[in-house]
Amino acid sequence: MIDTMNRGPIYLMGIALKKKTCNENGQSNVDCGNHWREFEKRQVAAQIPDKSGQEIYAVYYQYEGDHTKPYAYFIGCPVGENTPTPEGLDKLVIPRSDYLIVKAKGRIPDCISSAWQKIWDAQFPRAYRYDFEVYDQRSRDWENGEIDIFLSVNTISSFPE
Repeated sequence: MIDTMNRGPIYLMGIALKKKTCNENGQSNVDCGNHWREFEKRQVAAQIPDKSGQEIYAVYYQYEGDHTKPYAYFIGCPVGENTPTPEGLDKLVIPRSDYLIVKAKGRIPDCISSAWQKIWDAQFPRAYRYDFEVYDQRSRDWENGEIDIFLSVNTISSFPE
């Protein structure tokens, strides 16, 4: 059975990557890895007011095509719709959409890279709108973690029960 869900909107506050990245020649591994280091170094999660949860979201959006084309990247935490944005932080809204949920399990970040490789090789009916990873209490053990990857899809009605 394939896990699917209709979810959103989700309001996030955090930091957006200054430029788009791409998967060609491993560029996204470098850019996204550096962005995570900045998120941690600046202690961005601690600066976010009125968080509505302790999860951290990594969001892929503004795709210029499929997974081989450039896209934007954002890391942040959930907040309320009207939470004011402090200087130096960005806000992102993930609109309501249908999602296919892929679980990445194992050593972080290796299991995430492996899951994305499998996603790229699969024939999912991806919409390339807003895809995101959710880091919660299950991802705290980097030797044996679990992350949910939400892929925006065109429709969930075409998936088998």
